[in-house]
Amino acid sequence: MPKLTFEDLEKIRDQAQRAMAVREGGNVRAKVNVHMGTCGIAAGARMVMTALMKEIKTRDLHDVLLTSSGCAGLCSQEPMITVELAGQAPVKYVNLSEAKVLEIFEKHIQGGSIVKDYALGIGSERTDT
Repeated sequence: MPKLTFEDLEKIRDQAQRAMAVREGGNVRAKVNVHMGTCGIAAGARMVMTALMKEIKTRDLHDVLLTSSGCAGLCSQEPMITVELAGQAPVKYVNLSEAKVLEIFEKHIQGGSIVKDYALGIGSERTDT
């Protein structure tokens, strides 16, 4: 195995810093949360996550944060994702397939237009008490 050069190390550092910035929310334009509770996984959430990861990698995007969470409490609507664009209310998409996810990616995550055919709700799920 050849020895690493200083330039090689700089490239590795830069790649790691970009990856960490995305994970930590730095310069994030969009956040996509895949609901991966047991019900979500059984319904196909892994396929949804894989499709999103592939699309982000293919397009070499560094401003889309992809995360996962547990069940959102709507097991019959799985697989589900929540999409949050900077400065906009979150949108929950339900009953997803790979084709639907790719359409949501193109139209909402990239284009900024909500895909109403697949959206269950728009707005925050949190309440202040």
